[in-house]
Amino acid sequence: MESLDQIFVTAKHAVLGLLPAAWQPWASAVISVGAILAVFPLLFALTTVVERKALGRMQNRPGPNRVGPFGFLQFAADGIKSLTKEDIVPRAADPIVHFLAPLVVVIPPVLAFAVLPVGRHMVALDLPETGLLFFLMVGTAVELGVFMAGWSSHNKYSLLGAMRALAQLLSYEIPLILSAITVVMLSGSLSLVTLVERQAEVHGGFLLGWNLFTPWGLAGALLFFTAAVAEANRSPFDLPEAESEIVAGYFTEYSGFKFALFFLGEYLGLFAISGLGITLFLGGWLPPFSFLGWVPSWIWFFAKLGALMMVFIWLRGTLPRLRMDQLMQFAWQFLLPMSLVNLFVAGLWHFTASWPLLARWLLGAAVLAVPWMLYARGFAARHPRRTYRYVT
Repeated sequence: MESLDQIFVTAKHAVLGLLPAAWQPWASAVISVGAILAVFPLLFALTTVVERKALGRMQNRPGPNRVGPFGFLQFAADGIKSLTKEDIVPRAADPIVHFLAPLVVVIPPVLAFAVLPVGRHMVALDLPETGLLFFLMVGTAVELGVFMAGWSSHNKYSLLGAMRALAQLLSYEIPLILSAITVVMLSGSLSLVTLVERQAEVHGGFLLGWNLFTPWGLAGALLFFTAAVAEANRSPFDLPEAESEIVAGYFTEYSGFKFALFFLGEYLGLFAISGLGITLFLGGWLPPFSFLGWVPSWIWFFAKLGALMMVFIWLRGTLPRLRMDQLMQFAWQFLLPMSLVNLFVAGLWHFTASWPLLARWLLGAAVLAVPWMLYARGFAARHPRRTYRYVT
């Protein structure tokens, strides 16, 4: 199965072998960029259809079922509609910034994919010293695009929506980064490829050493993916563009293909942040058990990504939307303190390496449970359980 695992790498090297040596670095970059621009936008198109059909089933309706087999070509119809709709720009808007804002939202996730390993030897750009730093750095550029969209529209509702979105993105970025730091602390590297390879150690003869299988890794993964849901503007944290509101947040004054670019950027960002979580906590391209190593590595990565997408769809169809005050309190009063506690637990895990595994687990779980219980007790005191009375 090694040939199937490396089929794309082998094909790329075969194509490069046909070119002069001076052209090969440029051709390699073009092939890698082309693969990113082909795979992830296609995954976006399929995910939108699957999400609409899954939400339809949850809400007892069929969902899209007219365009193509079982409605799976609905994304093509939506794309054509977006291309043919009129692009309306407000008279008082800044035309240049208004035009650039959707591009600034789309480009950072594409750049982040460059350092994300999707399989063994399958990474466009391996930065041994700064891979994770590069990923987080380009990810923050999305906030600039959000502000550009709200400010350039010359609309007070768009600007207020942009400010609200920036407050959310900045608030949840802090616990997300702190959760990632725990992995860096114990792995000793900022290379995303190295972070995956450090999880390849086999325990008990069959279980791979995913960071998820440690107390700090389990807590870090829950904190990371919770913050990732908010960073991606997904329900129940989708306040910046809540579809139940009259005003659609920072892109109120956008239509046609520009609006579709915001939609594309949101999903590409979701894929990128989910891929980072898979790399940090779920073993990247590695299987959970050593006897499943015959499955190609890129299948494992995209299978984990697909599973996370289904969880996000499930959350969207299940949980109600939070209020803005609830959203901010959750970030600053729970996620941030728990992320700091988790850093301490990661340090304990490192300095108790000589202890029995069960003792290390119990210590880490106890340290995490105390602040959790204190927060739950305070939350219950502030928000007593509601009592409903029914007319008989």
